[in-house]
Amino acid sequence: MLYMVYERFNEGAAPEIYRRLREKGRMMPEGLDYVSSWIDLDLTKCYQLMQTEDASLFELWTGNWKDLMEFDIVPVRTSAEVVEMMNTL
Repeated sequence: MLYMVYERFNEGAAPEIYRRLREKGRMMPEGLDYVSSWIDLDLTKCYQLMQTEDASLFELWTGNWKDLMEFDIVPVRTSAEVVEMMNTL
């Protein structure tokens, strides 16, 4: 299943976030897969597309970063999946 992860960086945390990322990587548990991400121009928000069959893995991953940001995690479908669903109605 796909998830859109919305990260709100703590004020001034971007340099520390990217230092940690450079030194330790994404620190994601096996089974939680990064797909892609986008950062706003102010370096205060990140939107990540991730994939997993076990949503409980998000708790392990966010625990590594919660001192630097807050998270909203939303299950999503692709547009193609929704079109296919709607075609059966």
